[in-house]
Amino acid sequence: MSQMLLLDKRTQGLIEDYVPRGEILEGVVCFFSVFADYTRVKILSALAISELCVTDLSKILEVNQTTVSHQLRFLKSAGIVKSWRYGKIVLYSLTDEAINDVLLKGIEFLGC
Repeated sequence: MSQMLLLDKRTQGLIEDYVPRGEILEGVVCFFSVFADYTRVKILSALAISELCVTDLSKILEVNQTTVSHQLRFLKSAGIVKSWRYGKIVLYSLTDEAINDVLLKGIEFLGC
């Protein structure tokens, strides 16, 4: 016995078109996994204010430099942060203001 859908065809079509699939779904899951780590969220929050180097991030966030460097590599490979060299110092910043918008929406959702 087959199940009958309670949705009308138009709504069903909209849902089928809206729900991400394939590479888009994979990208969305990867993007939101970035926010699933305390240190990464702290780094992103700091970088939303100013571009910073590993040493400054480590001091401000009270996280060891190795951890900060590791998380920055992860964020850079995910396309969330970018870096550039200023003499001997490597500075990091967000690739897009939309990253901060996502953080702020999460905070807003939580009522903070």
